[in-house]
Amino acid sequence: MTCRLYLITPPKIELVTFAQELARALDAGDVATLQLRLKDVRDDEVRRAAEALMPIAQARGVAFLINDRPDLATELGADGVHIGQEDGSYAQARATVGPDRIVGLTCHNSRHLAMEAAEAGADYVAFGAFYPTLTKQPKTVADPEILCWWSALMVVPCVAIGGITAENARPLIEAGADFLAVSAGVWEHPAGPAAAVRAFNTLCA
Repeated sequence: MTCRLYLITPPKIELVTFAQELARALDAGDVATLQLRLKDVRDDEVRRAAEALMPIAQARGVAFLINDRPDLATELGADGVHIGQEDGSYAQARATVGPDRIVGLTCHNSRHLAMEAAEAGADYVAFGAFYPTLTKQPKTVADPEILCWWSALMVVPCVAIGGITAENARPLIEAGADFLAVSAGVWEHPAGPAAAVRAFNTLCA
């Protein structure tokens, strides 16, 4: 499987401007997934963002996930949800979104958590943080070796996350990451998000 790009929105967005920026980024190359990750905002703000951004993603064949909120993912017709270890269980998320939507789990640097998630039926597991990141305070540091171990053993896809840029991503691709979850490495790229998507696509080719 070719490694693909998994975009995460910035923690704060100006919706009209970001919607335009997102469309340009998605038009620049292959992107598998967009996760809406807005922290410490009201539900209505998440709803407004999803209603503006989800059509942009889905029109381009990009899966649209909502972070931590299976209830809103279901209500809004998102393609799925991403759940952190402190934000509810896989079983609760699956019961809420149903059998046909994506449920992915953060597993930090834990082989045990990842195995449990895969056995429960998770659609992907996310390992990290592989590099320092300013987007959030990482709870763990992961080594690329965990991607090698996982890809050799399991068929459930793995996502690498944490401080990933086009400049440091190659070891993660070579280790077996199925997806690279990127936020600042795209949205804050010096040449702009579209250039960042093109750079990641070149790496993943």
